[in-house]
Amino acid sequence: MDNLVTQPRPGIDDRFDTPRITAAVDALAATHAGREDVFRAAMAQLLKAEMIEARAVAQAVLLKDRHGRRCAERLCFVQDEIIRILYSAATRHLYRSPVPSGAERMAVVATGGYGRGLMAPESDIDLLFILPYKQTAWGEQVAEAILYCLWDMGLKVGHATRSVDESIRQARGDMTIRTAILETRFLTGDQPLYDELVERFDKEVVQGTAAEFVTAKLAEREERHRRAGQSRYLVEPNVKDGKGGLRDLHTLFWIAKYVYRVREADELLEHGVFDAQEYRTFRRCADFLWSVRCNIHFFSGRAEERLSFDMQREIAIRLGYTSHPGMQDVERFMKHYFLVAKDVGDLTAILCAKLEDQQAKPAPVLSRMMARLRPSNNRRRVPDSDDFIIDHNRINLAAPDVFKQDPVNLIRIFRLAQKNNLAFHPDAMRTVTRSLKLINTQLRENPEANRLFMEILTSNDAEIVLRRMNETGVLGHFIRAFGKIVSMMQFNMYHHYTVDEHLLRCVGYLQDIERGGNDEFTVASDLMRKIQPEHRAVIYITTLLHDIAKGRPEDHSIAGAKVARRLCPRLGFSPADTELIAWLIEQHLTMSTVAQSRDLSDRKTIENFAAVVQSVEQMKLLTILTTADIRGVGPGVWNGWKAQLLRTLYYETEPVLTGGFSEVNRARRIAMAQSEFRAAFGEWPEAELNAYIARHYPAYWLKVELARKIRHARFLKASEQAEHKLAINVGFDEARGVTELTIFASDHPWLLSIIAGACASAGANIVDAQIYTTTDGRALDTIAISREYDRDEDEGRRATRIGEMIEDVLEGKLRLPEVVAKRAAGRGKARPFVVEPEVTINNQWSDRYTVIEVSGLDRPGLLYQLTTAISKLNLNIASAHVATFGERARDVFYVTDLLGAQINAPTRQAAIKSALIHLLANEENATQPAA
Repeated sequence: MDNLVTQPRPGIDDRFDTPRITAAVDALAATHAGREDVFRAAMAQLLKAEMIEARAVAQAVLLKDRHGRRCAERLCFVQDEIIRILYSAATRHLYRSPVPSGAERMAVVATGGYGRGLMAPESDIDLLFILPYKQTAWGEQVAEAILYCLWDMGLKVGHATRSVDESIRQARGDMTIRTAILETRFLTGDQPLYDELVERFDKEVVQGTAAEFVTAKLAEREERHRRAGQSRYLVEPNVKDGKGGLRDLHTLFWIAKYVYRVREADELLEHGVFDAQEYRTFRRCADFLWSVRCNIHFFSGRAEERLSFDMQREIAIRLGYTSHPGMQDVERFMKHYFLVAKDVGDLTAILCAKLEDQQAKPAPVLSRMMARLRPSNNRRRVPDSDDFIIDHNRINLAAPDVFKQDPVNLIRIFRLAQKNNLAFHPDAMRTVTRSLKLINTQLRENPEANRLFMEILTSNDAEIVLRRMNETGVLGHFIRAFGKIVSMMQFNMYHHYTVDEHLLRCVGYLQDIERGGNDEFTVASDLMRKIQPEHRAVIYITTLLHDIAKGRPEDHSIAGAKVARRLCPRLGFSPADTELIAWLIEQHLTMSTVAQSRDLSDRKTIENFAAVVQSVEQMKLLTILTTADIRGVGPGVWNGWKAQLLRTLYYETEPVLTGGFSEVNRARRIAMAQSEFRAAFGEWPEAELNAYIARHYPAYWLKVELARKIRHARFLKASEQAEHKLAINVGFDEARGVTELTIFASDHPWLLSIIAGACASAGANIVDAQIYTTTDGRALDTIAISREYDRDEDEGRRATRIGEMIEDVLEGKLRLPEVVAKRAAGRGKARPFVVEPEVTINNQWSDRYTVIEVSGLDRPGLLYQLTTAISKLNLNIASAHVATFGERARDVFYVTDLLGAQINAPTRQAAIKSALIHLLANEENATQPAA
């Protein structure tokens, strides 16, 4: 029940000069004798000043030696000494008892995190005041004197005052109190009282309840991970409560203390729970996580536990990381963080395995569906192999040297587990990790090993099995290019996971697509059934490899194609299939870019895309890959709108590839879309329905998903019946975390700019926009803005404000530049990201329009500034395609000059480019929307 620290503390004098400070407190007591309140205030002031100075020294030492555990020990020591000084002052100067009775005894004890002997700079302090049997006036006064002084010093203190009997009774009934007492540490006062608590806790609470405690703690851990985000590879991890964070290490130690009755972490070696190497990993992980946590607290000045983007770079610099070609300092730091989180997960698995052997927790299976169909408590040979056995539904080794005898077994074990739906025995996984040196060139080139690997990739539960291969290190050793992207994060807001986690999730979504039945993936599932059978393996390996070259100086699509050309022949692919895989990797972003940022009703867009994809089969594969890739980026990134854009691009391009662009084919698809709408929307008489259908241009019928078309029809009718000049409908998309404003108004050359300006004035950031015009000159625009409030009612009120502002601007009651400038002046928070501004102007993407593509760091009001600048450059915006990818905005405008012609003069193009680059590069333009 003592602290987790195993090394002796460094010398006392350089951290907190207790004798000098005690003498100063004694002098204050003499000066203010008889005036308790004055003495207390003066003492709190003195101790606070000493604490601030000690913390400043601790931070300076941390920045110098970068040793987080030592910093946490130092801060804890300072806190211990302050509490000892306060107890001494309370019992000697304030409530001195010349002849103490048996009841006037007290032990002051550290509990919880503070009880471990490690403290982060802004952590709470948890104290337990132990009394012999019941509360006395003396005990109450002493506890209050200590607590009030700590509060006056600005510290957050959790506390309880209990007798030993009461502590034991509550620990039996409450797992939180039980865990807190498990971690108690004596600070000052009556030592025998504390010893009695420890002894009775051990005998009366701990004995015989190990299984109950382990089950409760592991369930608590699962719930904590669920709240913090299940994956340990989330790119803004919670250092304390996230998966692979400090709390997981604490849970390990709580369980070990409880089950094995150890006091120090190194005793786990004696009990054979960890070997020497694993124990060093345990220490190393704790040291690293404490370094990160202490730096976060010092840097933010509060008890912040989330390693958010805006502090990742600062922490990386504090910890001494530097940039390398292709990887920023912050990306190298975060890669190290995720490797540590993975190690913490491995340690948890090792301890759980040990506990299962002792029947302290139930054993798992690979896939829950099969669990009830299988008898569990038997050990038998795995079908098709003499090298492995089934042990409690888990695959284990028949002999310790099976990998040495046949290194192919390092791949075979995963295929057999997958085939027989077995979980992995942690002892087998430990042996796998220790046998990684057997994965050499000979094994990588082995046809049987490569055949087994491709079977794993293309069979059920591929994502689960590949993740286990990744966690043990086999995947990164067998495919060395994969090893380079393990735990690699990309310093941007678009990707929610590390690169390896993203690729494994994409494989999982590809299996969802192949299974079918999920409305999210209707087109991709349909195409998956229609691709040539030999291309099934092609799409699986492409999905696994498409981001394999991230973190290199070269463009990752081109570098990834080179990796595929080297790797795929080894995996059994023919030269033609290898070239197809390389092409798909090289083009894996093309379809997403074209669908989201080009005018799909412009014939030139379709012809250009057809020239890239070359054949229907290649387009099918690219559509499937693009769907899995976008879905694997993170929650809310894939949505019905993107699905509809991909569908439109696919079906617009298909006739070009099958024998020339066919207007007939297109007309048939428009008619089909209109028929689908008629069938689903039977609320209006036929004449009214025909008139409504005629109001929309063909592009509308092809590009908008059915559910939205129905919402639009109802909205337009209600608006016109109410005779609104401008109507706004508000919708909420929870999956994407956005609020959608659908605006119906008379078309106006500056309408998009006005809408964007109104959003900017309300502090709303536009993440995408769908812009349509009806045949009778009305605009129907849907703008998606980032949510600001949790409650829909609050979001609804903000949307109403934006609508009122648009109306006021259109009626001339409000001047937007002034309102936007006022809003922008109130901003000014530094952004952690750098996105190089880019502007491309060309006439090759359209026969009628000049296309301006703008890419840069997103910010509130950016779309307003861009549209205003383009209008001031005497350009007409025919259509706009607005998209954001995390912190990067990519907006594409189809424009003409005021006479309706393309912009051909190089000097005019250069002037447009210069004005827009200047606007993107200077945030202060937000206050001056002119170009």
